[in-house]
Amino acid sequence: MLPGSKVGLRARHDVDIPILQAELYDDVATRSRADSRPWRPIPPGSAASPYVVADPTDDAVACFSVVELSSNELAGEALLWRIDLHNRMAHIGISLRPVFHGKGFGTDAIRVLCHYGFALRGLHRLQIETLADNAAMIRVAAKTGFTREGTLRNSAWVNGGFADEVILGLLATEWHKTWSSAPS
Repeated sequence: MLPGSKVGLRARHDVDIPILQAELYDDVATRSRADSRPWRPIPPGSAASPYVVADPTDDAVACFSVVELSSNELAGEALLWRIDLHNRMAHIGISLRPVFHGKGFGTDAIRVLCHYGFALRGLHRLQIETLADNAAMIRVAAKTGFTREGTLRNSAWVNGGFADEVILGLLATEWHKTWSSAPS
């Protein structure tokens, strides 16, 4: 497990999948805002669930379950995706169960993901894309050192209309100046 101050990131367990499916995926309006792919109905227990993690066969994605350290309860998911080893960059994704919103878990999980990406994987750049009206994610990104780099106008199809996306970036050199020690 990769520990932070409030949460830890660990490998996905089979018991996590139905909880993540029910609370994160089956909330259609929220999931449609969190993923650029269209929502489609997936029955419980399906191998098509986005939370099913196959054995690692490449370095393109690193999926984690987020757990609250004090209770060991599943708080959500976090991942590095589209990991590009040539350019040494990756994208960050996080989604927390509603009961864990507003407790600082998102900030801590992003900080631990950055530690993983920069210190353990040797990446040079991490990037977050989020909807322009996602104030919580933009605030979390700023707290962890990300810089707002631009806006992609009308780039996301969300719940029947186009929305702007914000691009936020963090370089390893910026990370090491601010967070030079382990994420605990």
